[in-house]
Amino acid sequence: MSVEGPDLESLVRRLAGTPPEFTDEPRIGGSGRVAVAAVVNDLLYLHGARAPHAALAPFEGGSVRADRNRLALVLIIAWLLADDGLRALDPGQPALLDALAGVARELAAVPAHRYVDDAERREELARTVVARLGCHPYGETPEQAGDRLAAVSAAERRRLLDASRAAERRAREIREALVRKAAEESADKWTRE
Repeated sequence: MSVEGPDLESLVRRLAGTPPEFTDEPRIGGSGRVAVAAVVNDLLYLHGARAPHAALAPFEGGSVRADRNRLALVLIIAWLLADDGLRALDPGQPALLDALAGVARELAAVPAHRYVDDAERREELARTVVARLGCHPYGETPEQAGDRLAAVSAAERRRLLDASRAAERRAREIREALVRKAAEESADKWTRE
């Protein structure tokens, strides 16, 4: 996060004003209205980049309905990446595809519409995209940006919760092993006497 990026507030406002075309149903199989791969291709063109058809394949959706939320999130991220402040960064085709695919995969556990409707989720999405592009928001240090992202990130909270559960499970296993060992030592003591 060494490069200073655009103002975070403008990105959050942009997400709040996401047009209905970017929140419409992504095309999966024969249903849906928006061809996500076409939107991604247009975004790349807007940034002066091109991608071969194979690079757009993950955005086509095939016929897997479970992929709907990820593709809906890709549309919202594409709208965000079309922002003038992010376009000025000139991140290049690999970084754009990584931001679209990686961030959508990372944040798809939350329904896509919440990244437009909920203020905290809008901030999380904007910060995650900016960080994925190797930047930090205007007016923040990289450390401040990282701390704030960790504070608003639902993915980070899930990771911490999972780590906490694993640590508690491990502590319980150790306590149970200690109780078993104490019982065995007690039984050995009685057999010796």
